[in-house]
Amino acid sequence: HRLDMATSGLMLMARGAERQRRASADFAQRRVDKRYLARVAGTVAEAAGTIDLPLSADWPNRPRQQIDTVAGKPSLTRWQRLAVGEGHSVLLLQPVTGRSHQLRVHLAAIGHPILGDTLYAPPAVRDAAPRLLLHAWRLTAPHPDTGEPTHFESRPPFDCPTA
Repeated sequence: HRLDMATSGLMLMARGAERQRRASADFAQRRVDKRYLARVAGTVAEAAGTIDLPLSADWPNRPRQQIDTVAGKPSLTRWQRLAVGEGHSVLLLQPVTGRSHQLRVHLAAIGHPILGDTLYAPPAVRDAAPRLLLHAWRLTAPHPDTGEPTHFESRPPFDCPTA
């Protein structure tokens, strides 16, 4: 499990090699449910949706990623609109896959880049916030010993309603 440097919120770390292997397998087999909150540019008209766009590295412009319909890896993000404000919307995001920069690239691709995003947002959106307004809000993962679902939450450090 990893977060972009500019993303705030929860990170799950295992104690010990065996628990690390189990946690890695849980992420790889999609047994971990991840939910993020983001404030994005513009008014998102729909109440919810799915973004299904393949991603690959933009090698000449690393660390940027890009939509790549030929050689990209499948990438799926589910989203739900939580609020609409003056020129922005707040979204609850659920990455089904876990590609690098997936949420940032997907939202920029549909015309709603994340406020404060220095890699994928145009200057006006990038400069609309002092930081990337993306937060890893909720994780649900199997307990390493019992397998029972374990829930974690972290309040966002920016004004944002939660689901």
